[in-house]
Amino acid sequence: MRWQTNIFLGGLLGTVLTVAGFAADQPAIPPAIPCADGIPGAPACTISKRELKQAKSAFARGLKLQNSQHTQEALAEFEHAAQLVPNDVQYVSARELARQQLVFEHIQRGNQGLLNDQQVQALAEFRSALQLDPNNQFAQQRLNDALGPLAPKTSAPLEVVADAGEPQLAPQDRRSDFHFRGDSRALLTQVASTYGIDCTFDDSVLSRRVRFDIENVDFYTAMQAAAAVTKTFWTVLEAKQILVAADTPENHKSFDRMGLRVFLFPDVSTPQELNDVINVLRSVFDIRFISQQPQSGRVAVRAARDVLEAATRFVEGLDADRPEVMVEVRAYEISRTFTRNMGLHIPNQFTLFNIPAGALAALGGQNIQDLINQLISGGGINQANNTAISALLAQLQNQQNSLFKQPLATFGNGLTLMGLSLDQLSATLSLNESSLKSLEHATLRASQGKDVNFHLGTRFPILNASFAPIFNSSAISRVIQNNSFQAPFPSFNYEDLGLTMKAKPLIHSNSDVSLQLELQIRALGNQTLNGVPVISNREYKGSITLRDGDPAVVAGSVSRTEVRSLNGIPGLGQVPALNKIVASNNKEEDDEELLIVITPHVISEAQHNADAEIWMKRGGQ
Repeated sequence: MRWQTNIFLGGLLGTVLTVAGFAADQPAIPPAIPCADGIPGAPACTISKRELKQAKSAFARGLKLQNSQHTQEALAEFEHAAQLVPNDVQYVSARELARQQLVFEHIQRGNQGLLNDQQVQALAEFRSALQLDPNNQFAQQRLNDALGPLAPKTSAPLEVVADAGEPQLAPQDRRSDFHFRGDSRALLTQVASTYGIDCTFDDSVLSRRVRFDIENVDFYTAMQAAAAVTKTFWTVLEAKQILVAADTPENHKSFDRMGLRVFLFPDVSTPQELNDVINVLRSVFDIRFISQQPQSGRVAVRAARDVLEAATRFVEGLDADRPEVMVEVRAYEISRTFTRNMGLHIPNQFTLFNIPAGALAALGGQNIQDLINQLISGGGINQANNTAISALLAQLQNQQNSLFKQPLATFGNGLTLMGLSLDQLSATLSLNESSLKSLEHATLRASQGKDVNFHLGTRFPILNASFAPIFNSSAISRVIQNNSFQAPFPSFNYEDLGLTMKAKPLIHSNSDVSLQLELQIRALGNQTLNGVPVISNREYKGSITLRDGDPAVVAGSVSRTEVRSLNGIPGLGQVPALNKIVASNNKEEDDEELLIVITPHVISEAQHNADAEIWMKRGGQ
C-alpha cells in the first residue's frame, strides 16, 4: 500500500514538474528561425505564394484537429506548416505547444500505468514521451523508475584483446627448374629452400628414392608436384616456414586448419531437400562434421579450409531460383446416347382361371399390409425410404382384386365356369437422342523437381449408413399411416468428382520438359446400386518428355456400346419384314470419347555456369 501511495504521489509530482518545467524552459513565443538565402542547410528567406498558402491551410487543419482532441495529427500539420515557412513565429509556437502537450499526455498515461501495475504499458508511454522530447529529464527519470529492479546490470562488453590471425606464407616470386635424383626429404628441402622457405618434417614422413624433373614452375606448383611424388602434404607454420607430414587421414585431421561455415538455404521447403544437400556434401567432399537446422534452413559445416572453400563454391553454384514451367492441361470428353423404340405389341400372354375359386381367393386372401410387414421384418424391404414404402402400399391396395379388371372372356356353366384374361394391345414409336461435350482446362505453374497438385470439380455425398428409431419391424407400416414416422438420419462421406492432377516437372538444358503425371477423372455414372450411384473413373500415370510449347496427347479412351432387343410372338417376330410391325424393336447406342492434351511452357530456366569445375588444392594452398 505504501508503494502504491508513493507511485501516486510521484505521478502527481511528475505532472506538476512537467507543467512547471515546460513553463520555465519554453518561452511564451519561441524565437523564429533565422533565414539566409544561398547558404546550404539554412531556410530560405524568400517564400513563394504557393508555400504560404499551403502553410496557412496546414495550420488551419492543425487548429481544427487540436480542438477535436487529435493532438498527434495536429502536430503533423503544424510541423508541415513550420517546414514551409520556418520564420513564422505562430507556426513554430503551435508546433512546440502541440509537442509538449503530447509529452504531457504520454507521461500522465505512464504514471497511471504504474499505479495499475501495468509496467509494459508505462514503459511504452515514457519511451514515446522521450521520442518527442529527448531532453525531457523527468520522462527519463520516470522511465528509469518504471524499469526498477528488472533492469539488467550491464557489464563491459566482450573484447578481443589479441588476434594472431591466420599465418600467410610468403615465398619468393620466382620460377625455377628441378632435376633431382635422391631422397624424398632432400627433394622437399631443396624445393622449399629455392623459394626461401624453411621445411620442417613430421616423424611420419618416410625416406624413399624419388626422381623429380620439372621446369619453369613457381613455388606452389613445384610443392604440389613434389608432395604428390613423395606422398606428403604441407601446412603453413609461419611466413617462411612450413610443416611436411605424410598424406594420411590421421595427419590431415591433426594438421589441417579447420574452418566453420554456415550455409543458408532459404528456398528449401521440406527436410528431405535439406538432407539431399547434406548427403551430397558428405559423399562428394567427405565432410564428417555437419549439423542442420531444418526450421531455419541452415547447415553448419566444419572441415579443412581447402575442402570448405570447395564446398562453398559448390553450394554457391546451386541455383537459388528453381526453373519453373507452366503446364496446360485440356481434357475433352464427348458422350452420345441414342435410343429408339418402335413396333406393335400384340397380346401374347393368356391367363385361364376358374372364376369361383379366383373370387374366393381375392375376397378372403391375406391382407397386403401384413405381407409388407413380413417383408420388412425379413429384410426384403429397406425401411429407410418411407416414401417408397408408402407408394408401394398404395399401388398394392389399388391392384387388389385386379384379376377381374383385365379383359375377360368366360365359358362353361355351373362349377366349371372358366375365365380367360388377355394381354393388352399397344403400339410404341419413340426416339431419344442425347449428347454431352465437356472440356476441362487447367493451367498449373510448378517448380522443377517439386510436386504440384490440382483438383477441379465437386464433392458428392455418398450415403453409407442410416439410423432410425424403427428398423425392420412390422410397426413401420403403422407409423407411416398415422404420419408419426421419424425419418432416418444419414451418415455419408464425400467423394471428389472432376479432374485431379499431380505433376512433377524436370527442365533440361535444351528447354525440353520431362513430366511425371498422374491424372484422374471421376464422374457420376448412369447406374445406381441400392440407391448408391456408380462413379466412373479414368486414371493415367506415366512419364513423358515434351518440347517447350509442343502439345501432346497423353491419354485417350474410346468406348462404344450398342444394344438391340426384339419382343414379339415367336415365329412372327423372326420374319424379316413382318417383325417391324408385329414386334417391338429396341435399339440403344452409347458412344464415349476422352482425350487429354498436355502442353508445357517454360517460363524461367536455370542459369548454367560455364566454369563449373571445382578444384581442391591440398597442402596449404
